[in-house]
Amino acid sequence: MVITARALNRSTLDRQLLLGRASIGVEDAVRRVVAVQAQQPGSPYVALWNRVAGFDPARLDEAVAGFALVRSTLMRLTLHLVHAADYRAFREAMEPTLRGSRLHDPRFKAAGFTASDADTLLPALLEYAGEARSGAEMRERLQEAWGGPVEAVVWRMIRQYAPLWHAPTGPPWSFGAAQSFVTASGPLPVLGDPDAAAAGLAVLIRRYLEGFGPASVPDMAQFATAPRGKVREAVRLLAGELTEYEGPGGTVLYDVPGAVLPDEDAPAPPRLMAMWDSVLLAYADRGRVIPPEYRKHVIRVNGDTLPTLLVDGYVAGVWRPVEGGIEASAFHPLPARVWAELAVEAEALGGFLTARDARVYGRYDHWWVKGLPTVETRVLPGS
Repeated sequence: MVITARALNRSTLDRQLLLGRASIGVEDAVRRVVAVQAQQPGSPYVALWNRVAGFDPARLDEAVAGFALVRSTLMRLTLHLVHAADYRAFREAMEPTLRGSRLHDPRFKAAGFTASDADTLLPALLEYAGEARSGAEMRERLQEAWGGPVEAVVWRMIRQYAPLWHAPTGPPWSFGAAQSFVTASGPLPVLGDPDAAAAGLAVLIRRYLEGFGPASVPDMAQFATAPRGKVREAVRLLAGELTEYEGPGGTVLYDVPGAVLPDEDAPAPPRLMAMWDSVLLAYADRGRVIPPEYRKHVIRVNGDTLPTLLVDGYVAGVWRPVEGGIEASAFHPLPARVWAELAVEAEALGGFLTARDARVYGRYDHWWVKGLPTVETRVLPGS
């Protein structure tokens, strides 16, 4: 079976709950979409608002407060919100990448620390974080265990490597600039074991295909920040559990058996996507959702991934909260019908943001100041 590029787009939207908002709880929604990018605290709320019918942010507050959903450094070395039941396998899958990038970072070594030092210090640090501790408390405890001053970069690398969850610090988005940490509950991920990492990667790859498939080995490697050779090994571990398709240009695609493949002409309603939304970043072929000519405008030079307008399933512009509503800027002309549908979305989103933080992405306004190649901009009133 050959799958077209447009059919792949519709598959992504369907599995990511973007062809229609789902009547589903926030915990189940996060499992369905695999993981939600969470380096910007408000983004998981906007991401789930786009996907869950009647989304109530208080339900997400509760899930985070009770650690049913947990925030930690995982795929692509960034903060993600994942279901607690998925955390251990995902963290074991990420072990080689996290260890190599954090504990073998030149800055870590330059500060006088080695991976062996981190291994020695971790048990006491994790025991101390059996209850939520502030970042300052954690760094102080690290210095006590080390027996001397610890540079900020050392603490940053260790906290990103260690199996720590971010503990919520309060409104408006559960997490803020002040960070707090707690040791992951349940059996801790197995660290430093290649077999555990391989088994975890196989779990992560299958879950990825459930939420983003069909996909190629390069796509899986992009999502998991894993070498393609390791991904191929994971695919071999899943032999007999996956279906193969032919994609555009003869690309070999993998999927979970029985997964729904929507018609390529399935209607895709406009959406106002969160910053760093996973659908923009989960593939080596970003063209699945972002037209190539718009990629550099949406994914900026430092990795900032702007909040986007999704029209007919593809990025068509960007948006930001402003005084009076949502400023929507299109990269190409949009018909009146689409602007009307975006206005409905903006009214609902504006009311949702106003109750929490009307300027959720205000710190990123400099990208608009520097200029974007938009052909039309409208301020769509919020409720």
